[in-house]
Amino acid sequence: MNANGKHRVTAAGLLIALGVIYGDIGTSPLYVLSAIIKGKTITQELVLGSLSLVIWTLTLQTTVKYVLMILRADNHGEGGIFALYALIRRRRKWLVIPAMIGGASLLADGMITPPMSVTSAIEGLRNIPALHAITDSAIVGIVLAIIVVLFFVQQFGSGSIGKLFGPVMFVWFSMLAVLGVNHLADYLGVFKAFNPWYGLQLLVYYPQGFWIMGGVFLCTTGAEALYSDLGHCGLANIRMSWIFVKTCLILNYLGQGAWLLSHMQGTFITETIIESGFNPFYSVMPHWFLMAGIVIAATAAIIASQALISGSFTLISEAMRLNLWPKMTIKYPSEVRGQLYLPGINWLLLVGCCGVVLHFRKSSNMDAAYGLAITLCMLATTILFANFLVIRRIKASIIYVFLAVYLTIDITFLVANLAKFKEGGYIALLVAGVLYIVMYVWFRARKIKNRYLEFEKLEPHVPLLGELSSDNSVAKYATHLVYLTSADNPREIERKIVFSIFRRQPKRADIYWFVHVDTLDEPYTVEYQVKHILVNDVIRIDFRLGFRIQPRLDLMFRKVVKELVANHEVNVKSRYESLEKKHVTGDFTFIVTEKYLSSDRGLSYIERVVMKLYFWLKDMSVSEERAFGLEASNVLVERTPLDANINMVRQIGIKRVYPDVEEE
Repeated sequence: MNANGKHRVTAAGLLIALGVIYGDIGTSPLYVLSAIIKGKTITQELVLGSLSLVIWTLTLQTTVKYVLMILRADNHGEGGIFALYALIRRRRKWLVIPAMIGGASLLADGMITPPMSVTSAIEGLRNIPALHAITDSAIVGIVLAIIVVLFFVQQFGSGSIGKLFGPVMFVWFSMLAVLGVNHLADYLGVFKAFNPWYGLQLLVYYPQGFWIMGGVFLCTTGAEALYSDLGHCGLANIRMSWIFVKTCLILNYLGQGAWLLSHMQGTFITETIIESGFNPFYSVMPHWFLMAGIVIAATAAIIASQALISGSFTLISEAMRLNLWPKMTIKYPSEVRGQLYLPGINWLLLVGCCGVVLHFRKSSNMDAAYGLAITLCMLATTILFANFLVIRRIKASIIYVFLAVYLTIDITFLVANLAKFKEGGYIALLVAGVLYIVMYVWFRARKIKNRYLEFEKLEPHVPLLGELSSDNSVAKYATHLVYLTSADNPREIERKIVFSIFRRQPKRADIYWFVHVDTLDEPYTVEYQVKHILVNDVIRIDFRLGFRIQPRLDLMFRKVVKELVANHEVNVKSRYESLEKKHVTGDFTFIVTEKYLSSDRGLSYIERVVMKLYFWLKDMSVSEERAFGLEASNVLVERTPLDANINMVRQIGIKRVYPDVEEE
């Protein structure tokens, strides 16, 4: 979505928003009230108070915080916690910490949401008389089959399936509204829930009322995913469609509440009742509509899962470009812009989702793990957005009010969800913690490596490069020798590259190319600059790529060379006499340097641990040449000691001794 289109409302944009943006938050009526009333007696105080908290959570947290405020923090039309971090990362170095916590928490949520949504939908089969006795094992089997198929088809892309998402979700939300409205007359007093006083009363006076917030929070867990999917359809379409979505959600919640007060008031909701298949969501369905309703609910749950999986792929690809995650294989299953497929993440999520299903087995157990991790993500987003407001020069008083209100709300939800820790929330935190450690190790190791990186002025070496290129006494190494350089300044070059060309083994080439990739804070920029340091002998190319663009350097480099040849800026023909006559294009050899730690002296204990974990992760991740999209057949990998320069200057404590000389 370009800048011109983000404020334009279109029918297609609204339909895409329904299909992509609201999958997670749109399926929350499947389990929110069920999670709240479990283990409690149905009373007017409980139901009206809970509904009031749900309505005002959707209003303050989802509508005001995300839809009205945070969605304005778009990075050239793109959203998400890493897009927000890219906007502000130069303001404070420590902001990477909440960004990594938020990213890890959001990815952990991606392992819990699909099992929760799909299981809640499939458990509705128990409401059909003929299937009332269906076993837990059968439901688990059906859920696992759906999840396995869902992850299996990711490798083929979701372009064609995605066109159906919008109409299906429109049917889903319309169904929510109709089912809710159909039961409002059961208890007209349910409209009192719009009064926030009922919610406050529940929190203050109801026994254990504060901890109900853990269940209430489930109604807004999809708000962060909503922000992450901003780029798919634009700000205006999200805001307009949210009016419809929120209306449908609230009508359904009110209908469920009215049904509970009309049919279940005074009933204690035991574990046995829950296990029998009781769920307020399915209770408001007419018996003749149950099968169709379950099919629609299951389809909506699958769409919600698909959106989270695609969002996880985008999240990790952004983390890789921002140097917060190990390099992984990325594939492009379709021509749809931004659609990625990461096999490693796909199977990691599959294993995680199947593990959640097998461990908890029931949706009533899964809600114990659900929500705790995403509260950390929302808290991190609040902190990052406050810094975004500072950059935008918003009045300090407004920023302090924002922080006071939303830090209070986020911390309240976090504390309330901590009650779920022993019941299964520890799993979500454990997964998020492991993912955070991976991000932290990768980020910290890069900082440590940069301490050992030394640069030299390129200018003194340029004449020698020209002489080496013309020195026939040195065997030609390649016609075109291409080095990947991390030097931001085009007038500098790494010392290790100078060592590789002149000292390790003199590498004679007709043309030396130095290629640098600069990751920008914008998402989709693709630009390059060319500097002819020594005409037709030494050339530097700087690629400027957005943080959502994968560096497919092999293709990009060929494209640039083709344009340079077309402009008569360079001659890439082979310089071998026999081939030059036939106008054969010369060979290209890419040099990629991989670093290793030959000695850990000079590092603190924590740094040694970080570097060992880093190299362990690096061994399991994609190689440098594959990460840059280079063809393996023309790539040479040179291993360079990370601490070579320190070892060269360190005084080694060794003493020379001389043999005894016998006297004649």
